[in-house]
Amino acid sequence: MATYAQLASKLLRDAATFFRNVGAQNEPLREQMNDNASVYDQVADLVEKDPNGVLDLGEEKKK
Repeated sequence: MATYAQLASKLLRDAATFFRNVGAQNEPLREQMNDNASVYDQVADLVEKDPNGVLDLGEEKKK
C-alpha cells in the first residue's frame, strides 16, 4: 500500500515527464518546460527524502 508521500512523489514525477514531453514537441516552450520539469523533480526528491520536511520561505513572523 502506498503512502500519501509516495503518491505525491509519483504525481510530481509524472508531471515532470509531461512537461518534458510538451517541450520536446514545442521548441519555443522547450526551455520553460524543462525548467518546470526540473522543479517538479526536485520537489519529488524532497518529498521522497523527508515527507514531513519543512520548507523555510523566510515568511515566518518574528515574535
